[in-house]
Amino acid sequence: MCTETGKRQAGAVRRGTVTFWQINLSFFAAGFVTFITLYDVQPLLPLFSREFSVPAALGSLPLSVATCALAVTMLLAGSVSETVGRKPIMTASLLLTSLLAILTAFSHTLPALLALRLAQGAVLAGLPAVAMAYLGEEIDPTSLGTAMGLYIGGNAVGGMTGRIYTAAVTDCFSWRTAIGSVGVFCLVLSLYFARSLPSSANFRRRPFAVRSLAASLAGHLREPGLLSLYGIIFMGMGAFVTLYNYVTFRLLAPPYSLSHTKVSWIFLVYLLGSCSSTLAGNLARRFGRGTTLWFSLAVMILGTAATLATGLAPIIGGIALFTCGFFCAHSVASSWVSVRAQTARAQATSLYLFFYYLGSSISGTVGGFFWTRWHWEGVAGLIALLLVCGLLFVARLASLAKAEPSHATLVNLEGIAT
Repeated sequence: MCTETGKRQAGAVRRGTVTFWQINLSFFAAGFVTFITLYDVQPLLPLFSREFSVPAALGSLPLSVATCALAVTMLLAGSVSETVGRKPIMTASLLLTSLLAILTAFSHTLPALLALRLAQGAVLAGLPAVAMAYLGEEIDPTSLGTAMGLYIGGNAVGGMTGRIYTAAVTDCFSWRTAIGSVGVFCLVLSLYFARSLPSSANFRRRPFAVRSLAASLAGHLREPGLLSLYGIIFMGMGAFVTLYNYVTFRLLAPPYSLSHTKVSWIFLVYLLGSCSSTLAGNLARRFGRGTTLWFSLAVMILGTAATLATGLAPIIGGIALFTCGFFCAHSVASSWVSVRAQTARAQATSLYLFFYYLGSSISGTVGGFFWTRWHWEGVAGLIALLLVCGLLFVARLASLAKAEPSHATLVNLEGIAT
């Protein structure tokens, strides 16, 4: 296995070179565009519920339909990139999602908004499904942990900026102005990505075959380690989006009665998430991936418990703790997928992100029913249940590691034996 990995990485880009930082800046911008266009509606969900006179679960649909479309389309996007190429798919994805964000500013009914968000999620799939495969092919294994952390950091900064910016502009103007201006800015960043990202050097084109796609997807789903990682991220991302969807409802309502702008400042904790994602590789190297995942999910549970307090300070502290735990878990789990999947890595990462966004879509909407029925206590209970299920998947991974001594010879993303 190590020999195959070494061949695949022949001529790969190493940390410290100009090309390495050129690739990383391009992907930081791409991650920023991906998450700002996907999550810029999240702080506006209570506003959608009021403007369109629908309950919280339906008010969450502008986010949920986008993540659901993203999850499904991603399964195809990774395979199409095996034939068309990595960079063309990613570039088209970023340009189209930016244009659709601009069009969203002209939607005046909930069905129109949902249709545009559905299309946006579908075209956006081309970036996250292919980004990990591109990085895995072009970056040297000893530098891949850093590159993946920076890419995920771009995701974190984009998600944070989108939430804060749209809330602030909405308070001053309107949500349509906020989302339309996001689209214009993202169009500029997308053009930068198209110009700056080097073309693939280690990519090997393969003909597109539905039968081959189905076989590779089924093979990954039969691999118990990958299946456990998919389960972990389904639960973790479901918990993450549920918390952020409905904490906005909570803080806009009495006794807090905060404005959209004030609530949006809570998303500054995403900076901590960005830092934790870059530190995750070091934690995994020192303590092992399984231990780091267990610790990350446990931190998320503690953060959830802290949000049950009535004071604003412990609530924000709990959200910060929760966010750090999530980004650490996501960074470790995503890198572990690249190590375990020795063939058809694009399909393996597509499946990972399928479960990532599927968890977001399902739990993000189901949480609305818990909010309506049991308020924040019900939402926190749902989040805790998801995270406990995630810990069960971590335990499954630990048992597999003991039963698979051959995996001890694999080289992890930091170049350290696992």
